[in-house]
Amino acid sequence: MASSTWRNQAIQIIAADLQRSAETHLIKLSLPALAGIDIYLKDESTHPTGSLKHRLARSLFLYALCNGWIQQDTPIIEASSGSTAVSEAYFAQLLGLPFIAVMAKTTAAKKIEQIEFYGGKAHLVDSTDQIYATAQHLAKQLNGHYMDQFTYAERATDWRGNNNIADAIFRQMRAEPHPVPRHIVMSAGTGGTSATIGRYIRYRQLETQLTVVDPENSVFHRHYQTGETHFSDCKASKIEGIGRPRVEPSFIPSVIDRMISVPDGASIATMLWLAKLLNRKVGPSTGTNVYGVLKLARKMQKKQQSGAIVSLICDSGERYLDTYYQPKWVEQHIGSITQYQNWLTRFG
Repeated sequence: MASSTWRNQAIQIIAADLQRSAETHLIKLSLPALAGIDIYLKDESTHPTGSLKHRLARSLFLYALCNGWIQQDTPIIEASSGSTAVSEAYFAQLLGLPFIAVMAKTTAAKKIEQIEFYGGKAHLVDSTDQIYATAQHLAKQLNGHYMDQFTYAERATDWRGNNNIADAIFRQMRAEPHPVPRHIVMSAGTGGTSATIGRYIRYRQLETQLTVVDPENSVFHRHYQTGETHFSDCKASKIEGIGRPRVEPSFIPSVIDRMISVPDGASIATMLWLAKLLNRKVGPSTGTNVYGVLKLARKMQKKQQSGAIVSLICDSGERYLDTYYQPKWVEQHIGSITQYQNWLTRFG
C-alpha cells in the first residue's frame, strides 16, 4: 500500500507540472527568397528545462513509474549527451529522487551546471561509447533504475495523440495557409521523436512526409540506407545532442520517408545564420534541422511547389557559448564553415 501511495503521488506531481506548462510556440520565419514556401519552427527551448528533451523526460518517468520500475528513494541513472539528463534531473528533483547522469567529458559545461542545479550529479567518462555500460553498472551497484532513453524513448510516448509533439504541431498549424505541412524535418538523438512523429502522421492518414537529418559520423543515416546495424568505424557526433555511434533501439527507420546527411560545418553555419535571423541564439542541432529544411525548400522551389515545412528549435544556444559560438573552437573542432555560410546568403 505504501508503495502504491507514493507512486500515485509521484504521478500526480508530474501531471500537475504538465498542467503548469504552456504549449511551446510555433515561429514562422520570414524568408522572401522562398516565396510560397512557409517555414515554421516549434520552439522547444521554452520548456522549463530548456529543450525538447523535457517532453521525453516526463514520458520516461511516467513510463517507469507505471511499470513499477521506480519506487520511493530509487536512484535514477541515465546515459546522456546532456539535455535529457538536465530534464530528468528536474523531474527527479520534483519526486525527491537521487539522480546521476553518465556523460562524455566533452559535454557542454553549462549542461553539467544545470544538472547540478536540479540536484543531480554528473558522472563523466572519456568517450560517448562508454556511457551505456557505465550507466548500467552504476544502476546495478546502487540498486537504482537505469532510465535508458535510447531504448525506451519510442515506447514511452503515446504516438496516437495525448498532446505529444506531433499532435501539438498539427493543432497549431490549423489556421495557417497550408495546415497540413508538406514536410516535417527532425534530427535524431534517441530516435524517439522521429518515431512519434512518423507514427502519428500515418495514424492520422496525413500526406506529410517525415525527413530525418543526421550529422556526420552518426550511424543512423547509414543504417537507413543499408539496413546494417554494426559499423567498425563509428565515431562520436560533433553536433551535441544528436547523432549516435551505434544504432539505438528507439530509432525506427520504417516510419521515415527520407534521410539527409548534414555536414557538421553546415550545421554550425546554419545555427549562426538562424541566430542572426531570430536575434537570439539556438543550439547546433537546430542548425542541422534548419539546413535540412532549406535543402527541401530549394527542391520545392525548383519544382514550383508551394506548401509548409515544419521543424524544431531543439534547445537554446546559451548552453554552447563557450564552444559552437566561439570561432576559434569551431575552427579547431569543426573546420572551415565558409562554403556553407556562402550558400546561406541566398536566403537573406
